[in-house]
Amino acid sequence: MEEYNMKILIMGNKDRYKKYMPDIDIIKDITMVFCPRDASDEELLQVASDAEAIAIDPTAKLSGNVIRKMANLRIIQSEGVGYNGIDCEAARERGIYVCNSKGANAAAVAEQTVLLMLALLRKITVGDRTVREGNQIHMKEQMMIEGITELSDCKVGLIGFGDIAMATAKRLEPFECQLYYYSRTRKALDVEEEYKVSYMDLEELAGTCDIISIHCPVTPETTGMINKEFLSKMKASAYIVNTARGEIVDNEALYHAIVSEQIQGAGLDTVAPIPVTLDNILLNLPEKYADRIIFSPHIGGVTTSFFYRAHKKNWLNIDAALKGQRPSNIVNGL
Repeated sequence: MEEYNMKILIMGNKDRYKKYMPDIDIIKDITMVFCPRDASDEELLQVASDAEAIAIDPTAKLSGNVIRKMANLRIIQSEGVGYNGIDCEAARERGIYVCNSKGANAAAVAEQTVLLMLALLRKITVGDRTVREGNQIHMKEQMMIEGITELSDCKVGLIGFGDIAMATAKRLEPFECQLYYYSRTRKALDVEEEYKVSYMDLEELAGTCDIISIHCPVTPETTGMINKEFLSKMKASAYIVNTARGEIVDNEALYHAIVSEQIQGAGLDTVAPIPVTLDNILLNLPEKYADRIIFSPHIGGVTTSFFYRAHKKNWLNIDAALKGQRPSNIVNGL
């Protein structure tokens, strides 16, 4: 059998990569060099300028400067779905594959999406705090008067209709809510029927749905697309849920939409920039509105099953590229 004896640069958490390392042949025949995801260009080139592959945390950045100076590099493999921190054009120019783990986290993120929808409708964080403060009955009576909306009574709009949105639609089906979606290209009728979704253009989706859930990638076109104009079209009782990427939401616009009561609130698993710092405007809503946003720490896709699925798939992809074969899930147009 051919031996590799090749160097792989891993930009990410060493303990995580070790924990989920699959039992496949390539692992036995390579040298791994680990760097933190925020390592500088100089650090990366100092320890791994001769590496033939890079495995990279999806939130890390990899510059064209590094890519152009790694003479042996053949593949850059994102650990997850995201790859917007990688200079894909520089890689394409050199014939280096950039690949992601498309679909591996769909089930996990879909679960988190439904969790945030239910948490918003049931005011779960406020309820938890209220019980701990000894005010259970007061809040219960208040919510009975204000009313609690069941998910089955909601029109849910999905922006984007890839793997995660499809998995979300499947999990929402038992709740019997009405499902709509928007994507740049409308899906075939048999796909819409399979997932029990109806197509709407973006403007109509904003004005119609009780919950808008974001499932599109970050691109120049989608960056900041949930902006003042979009939010102004939403119902005052509606919610935004974001388990995609924080950059898709204009933070300032969302802040003002909540404090002006243009919308009811938001459930956010992703907030830009990462890491979220205490001075982020969305963490500084006035006290009256502070509970209108429910945050989770970008854990939608990081289940144990996801990592086992993704890491095996990623290492097999690297294996293929190093053998001169075409890997799967190429995202930079090669």
